[in-house]
Amino acid sequence: QVQLESGGGLVQAGGSLRLSCVVSGSIFSDNTMGWYRQAPGKPREWVATITSGGITVHKDSVKGRFTISRDNAKNTVYLQMNSLKPEDTAVYYCNLPKKIWDDGSWGQGTQVTVSS
Repeated sequence: QVQLESGGGLVQAGGSLRLSCVVSGSIFSDNTMGWYRQAPGKPREWVATITSGGITVHKDSVKGRFTISRDNAKNTVYLQMNSLKPEDTAVYYCNLPKKIWDDGSWGQGTQVTVSS
């Protein structure tokens, strides 16, 4: 499959962004999807997951601020990010959790920079 992430940018602390990820080449509606991020000098980390049935799980540090959702008709998964903090600065990626160990499965990501 191929993922194309978009929606990142530069925002002040407390601001909001909505990330999008269009997925092609797989049966999107049948798959659990996840958002991940990688800050400079740190390993990539999981942020949120949504199952094919719409069940969501979010990393503790983003609970109440970030919301993952999906539109199966558009093969797209979203990440609504509110009350952004400087520590949210990272490159954000989407992927299928079952593919995260495949280095070739990652897209180019989208940069989110939060200024204080």
